[in-house]
Amino acid sequence: MGETKYIFVTGGVASSLGKGIIASSIGKLLQARGYKVTIQKFDPYINIDSGTLNPYEHGECYVTVDGHECDLDLGHYERMLDIQTTKANNITTGRIYKSVIDKERRGDFLGKTIQVIPHITDEIKRNVKFLGSKYKYDFVITEIGGTVGDIESLPFIESMRQLRWELGNNALCVHLTYVPYLAAAKELKTKPTQHSVKQLQELGVQPDILVLRSEHNLSDGLRKKVALFCNVEDRAVVQSTDVPSIYEVPLKMQEQGLDETILSKMGLPVGNKPNLDSWKAFIERRNKATKEVKIALVGKYVELQDAYKSILEALSQAATYNDRKVKIEYVQSEKLTEANVAEKLSNVDGVVICPGFGPRGIEGKFVAAKYTRENDIPTFGICLGMQSICIEFARNVLGYADANSVEMDESTKFPVIDIMEEQKAITNMGGTMRLGAFECVIDKKSKTYEAYKKEHIQERHRHRYEFNNLYKAEYEKAGMKCVGVNPESDLVEIVEIPNLRWYIGTQFHPEYSSTVLNPHPLFVSFIKAAINK
Repeated sequence: MGETKYIFVTGGVASSLGKGIIASSIGKLLQARGYKVTIQKFDPYINIDSGTLNPYEHGECYVTVDGHECDLDLGHYERMLDIQTTKANNITTGRIYKSVIDKERRGDFLGKTIQVIPHITDEIKRNVKFLGSKYKYDFVITEIGGTVGDIESLPFIESMRQLRWELGNNALCVHLTYVPYLAAAKELKTKPTQHSVKQLQELGVQPDILVLRSEHNLSDGLRKKVALFCNVEDRAVVQSTDVPSIYEVPLKMQEQGLDETILSKMGLPVGNKPNLDSWKAFIERRNKATKEVKIALVGKYVELQDAYKSILEALSQAATYNDRKVKIEYVQSEKLTEANVAEKLSNVDGVVICPGFGPRGIEGKFVAAKYTRENDIPTFGICLGMQSICIEFARNVLGYADANSVEMDESTKFPVIDIMEEQKAITNMGGTMRLGAFECVIDKKSKTYEAYKKEHIQERHRHRYEFNNLYKAEYEKAGMKCVGVNPESDLVEIVEIPNLRWYIGTQFHPEYSSTVLNPHPLFVSFIKAAINK
């Protein structure tokens, strides 16, 4: 195509309007036209990455194939565009400042005074253009986190202003705002949008396209009013109303010609409208599914919508491909006991024992693992969930009543889950776990192999502790098989109990690689087993 085109997505009025979904939708529509597209997220917080952030603060920490701990919006990008992102796709203020300070310490600036402009903004601009220059993408979509007007976002907005001036027709700004409905007045109000655009204009940025988020349908007259007051073409004001699924948003954007407007504004041929047949088939199958499959999520963050975002999406996708709707039962592991476990889990079709860190709620996960094992309920343990089913098995089948992970009890007599050797000397918390994609070889006689239909896989990890191979023979003799092993380190990656319907634990996070058009085989297999139960 020639030069890379850059699209910036900003947000105004309120946070959590869905910039990531709009950015992904734009990417999907451009990708459907044959363009090579990637998306990056700029987060204004000073943390180096999301790895040390509590889920209560920031939701799920997503992990890229190259081992970067990042914002959960990258999960949306990967699921919707069926691409793999890397460390270059998520930049924080912390990383920008650290990079500039490191250069200053090395003497790269030859004694100059280091300032926000030009040094910080130059570093931001370099990161914006890096993906385009190195990987030759046709489009790089950059989502700027936060809300316009936030102090911490100012360097990113200023960098965008400079780039739009430097790149001319090759750069464009899409601004997402909120149009509230005042029930007492029975009116939709555009003033917040006008003020948001005014704030952008005061910073030197004129948005090219406005996406208006609202719970109500917006009239043509209202959209024309917004266009007039915000210096935007009529065709460049589109609405984003509530839809049953986030996966319908690209289709709604296509109906309003958002991709056509972008292409024409950037001097590219519009051409024929892509049909998105496979995407529409997924939506149609999803909407036709009426029967439910009930899955319990056992974890300590179940009250947080975004803490297990990728797991929820992977379950939802897998249910669609099994012609079911997934109904999630949230089970707080801190409150799960032998006394109430039957009440919580007896009526579900399957159980996911969630990942996490630390001892809070861990005993409840052991209770869940025991109940589902003894009652043959399809069970999927992920990361700490896999470790939980191993510890429970050691306690109640192998007879090691005090078995534990050294993460929970450093002095345990039976450390069936132990810290990895290379982790023992680490003191820094950030970016030091076993992170990213690693190889795994699967036993061909296992249910796991039946799901994957291949022997060699690669999956993403985020952990410090591992199955202790000293106990491997005892586990296998007692009926829990180690069916997935890393070929280099001999670390156990997958366990299962073949005599049960579906009882599998993975040390890795399969949810990270499940996408709309390519659902993860383990989740599809798990949901199928849950339906058959």
